[in-house]
Amino acid sequence: MTATTGSELLLVDSSGWLEYLTEDSKAANFAAYIEGPTPLLVPAIVLYEVFKILSRDRSKTEADRFLSHAFRQVLVPLDDSLALAAARVSLDFRLAMADAIIYATAQALQAPLITSDVAFRGLPNVTIV
Repeated sequence: MTATTGSELLLVDSSGWLEYLTEDSKAANFAAYIEGPTPLLVPAIVLYEVFKILSRDRSKTEADRFLSHAFRQVLVPLDDSLALAAARVSLDFRLAMADAIIYATAQALQAPLITSDVAFRGLPNVTIV
């Protein structure tokens, strides 16, 4: 991880990347974050989810387009401390595994989470687009 911390980072979750890359109804809203000047955190689980869904439902070209965006951001591997933090978050907020990993990553790196997933509604430091 780099020395970048706190408000200098944002985390756009899988729903946001998919909205943006598939030019869905909220694409412009997410473009403001994805194309903005603030570096983005990309947790390994987001890399997995978005690449899988685009490869399965769209095309290899669109999946590769995502990778070209994602690999220019701050990639965050899932390590033991993040896995345990995600387990606690899952229990505390009743989040599914992927959502808990995403939220725990944002919390651990003090980054706002930008999403369209209502599973995060009411959680601190979350913006629902």
